[in-house]
Amino acid sequence: MRNTHGYAAFDPQSPLGPFSFPRREPLADDVVIEIHYCGVCHSDLHQVRNEWHGSSYPMVPGHEIIGQVLETGAAATRFQAGDWVGVGCMVDACGACPECQDHQEQYCDHTTYTYNSPDPHTGLHTYGGYSKLVVVNQRFVLSVDKSLDPAAAAPLLCAGITTYSPLRHWGVKPGQKVGVIGLGGLGHMGIKFAHAFGAEVALFTTSEHKIADAKKLGADQVILTKHTEQFAEHALSFDFILDTVAAPHNLDPYTACLKRDGVLCLVGVPDQAHPSPNVGNLIFKRRAIAGSLIGGIRETQEMLDFCAEHGIQSDIELIPLSEINHAYERMLRSDVKYRFVLDLKNYAPT
Repeated sequence: MRNTHGYAAFDPQSPLGPFSFPRREPLADDVVIEIHYCGVCHSDLHQVRNEWHGSSYPMVPGHEIIGQVLETGAAATRFQAGDWVGVGCMVDACGACPECQDHQEQYCDHTTYTYNSPDPHTGLHTYGGYSKLVVVNQRFVLSVDKSLDPAAAAPLLCAGITTYSPLRHWGVKPGQKVGVIGLGGLGHMGIKFAHAFGAEVALFTTSEHKIADAKKLGADQVILTKHTEQFAEHALSFDFILDTVAAPHNLDPYTACLKRDGVLCLVGVPDQAHPSPNVGNLIFKRRAIAGSLIGGIRETQEMLDFCAEHGIQSDIELIPLSEINHAYERMLRSDVKYRFVLDLKNYAPT
């Protein structure tokens, strides 16, 4: 075991603070990564405050990790020292179930998550990317093209793949009309990807001041959801709508905007259930409400390569690790455009 440093939550109420903790010595298939940047996901806040229940403390959050390889285990041949790499929401899975065999490790019943997950190698819980160092099996390490800004690439490991995967799965293509609900860390990536796939893109938002930003990101139009008549103008017109909002809300106005066979896909996870949808809205046009969870390792690598090819990365605010508690408060107020990223490269533990 080797010690490293970072920030941890010690209970659901207290601010995060400095924490020294062990990482395992690299096994044969492991990669040791010096973390330079880590994105701040809204799910970090949910987990820290135990809003999804099941949180274990001390907890080192962070699953949008970008860094450079320091060393590798004896059998780890995919990477070498100095390579730029990423680690997302998972650091292991069983490898044998149908989900793993189909390269959909995110749906494996035995996935080991990057933090707050039982760690079979240490007997502890996994610790995430708000830290200087991480050790990960090479199967769950991703290659990051040098053309990407490494800080702005960090949120691609969660916000990016969470929005890319459903757009790819449901086959979004040129000529289709795609809606994105909410303009935040997930929503701004959803707009970028849908635009890059050649779709006509519309943002659904409650905030008039987000119109200009949405159009800069690639939205062709903005629908202000406080004005019910704007929903009526877009009835039966969308092929696919991506719902990124992590708070309970009425889904019926959005399903009514879908064409026959259209899909409303949920990727935001609220701490309470959405109101029950109007089943008639679904039955009479064969519409579907679906969900999607990040993506497998193969698809995440595909997404990173797509971003490098098309010059896509996240809009970020780079902050020192010492500002994480303030960042959480700002995140609750939606006061970030559109993702905080922690600067671990310049973090010097005291």
